[in-house]
Amino acid sequence: MRASDPIAPASTDFRPFPSSFTTLTIPANGADIFVRAGGTGPAVVLLHGYGETGDMWAPLAEKLAEDHTVVVPDLRGMGLSSHPADGYDKKTEARDIAAVLDALKIDKVDLVAHDIGNMVGYAFAAEHPERVSKFVLMDAPLPGVGPWEEILKNPLLWHFRFGGPDMERLVAGRERIYLDRFWNEFSADPKNFDEASRAHYARLYALPGAMHSGFEQFKAFDQDAIDNKAFLAKGLLQMPVLAIGGEKSFGSTMAVVMRFAASDVHEAVIPNAGHWLMEENPTATIDAVTKFLH
Repeated sequence: MRASDPIAPASTDFRPFPSSFTTLTIPANGADIFVRAGGTGPAVVLLHGYGETGDMWAPLAEKLAEDHTVVVPDLRGMGLSSHPADGYDKKTEARDIAAVLDALKIDKVDLVAHDIGNMVGYAFAAEHPERVSKFVLMDAPLPGVGPWEEILKNPLLWHFRFGGPDMERLVAGRERIYLDRFWNEFSADPKNFDEASRAHYARLYALPGAMHSGFEQFKAFDQDAIDNKAFLAKGLLQMPVLAIGGEKSFGSTMAVVMRFAASDVHEAVIPNAGHWLMEENPTATIDAVTKFLH
């Protein structure tokens, strides 16, 4: 475990984490995981998704740090974490998170997750239910759970099968063009995913190996579906779960999905938002999460 310097923002307009947060790089389960940590009190872990990094959580982390110990990793192969050759199934990534928490001597946590972070968080909660007090998932399905096969038919999700050497050659040097498609098509209003954020994340996803690792996240969905069905066979999650959807995206479908996987599911729909809840309506999103955790 070593101290790290956070990457300089691509724009001074991009909101950084509070200066009270420290950054560490923690060897964990065959990967080096970049982590931001701050605050005191009960622990909460914030897990990001694709097209962003742990930086997406800065406003929520600042609020939660008032009375929580907040841990914000970059998932393996994303942001400033390392790019191992394999291990992009979400069960392996969940074990990365378990190793990070072990290194920080943190036992029990609340989990807050978005997008692919949902999938990592579910695997962690299913393998370590005794370590999770509450679980918040935002606006993305779980492979193999509930209406997964119907969700896969959505033509907007063509990127789930987009990958391989030729696709990587097509995207190389054009990372911003590729990522703009996500930020535009999955938001209620593209202007709410601001230019400073786009420039910042495009810079991170243009780092060596980053796009390959991103494609591997999607390639692993078939294995994730197999693993999740095995988790389901052992029973539903018992901790309280909050399923949050954007009004113009998953909406109440998030709760539909989670009722296949958990016994105590609460529902929230964020108005005037698509998939990018922390960018499109951060006030309502932060309010929903903090009220649930408290």
